[in-house]
Amino acid sequence: MQELLTAATYLVVWLICWRVIGIESGLTKLILSLGAAIFVFVLLAVKDHQRKKKGGR
Repeated sequence: MQELLTAATYLVVWLICWRVIGIESGLTKLILSLGAAIFVFVLLAVKDHQRKKKGGR
């Protein structure tokens, strides 16, 4: 699930940069979308770790 959300975040941010913001630079879109995807991945990992630490599933 975590990996799917990360991939979806990457694609959504890429499309937002391209269509909504209008960024033409591929490198800029890549950096922004990868940064957002890594942020979501780390955020979900921390949340999962805290839940397991408390004894929940």
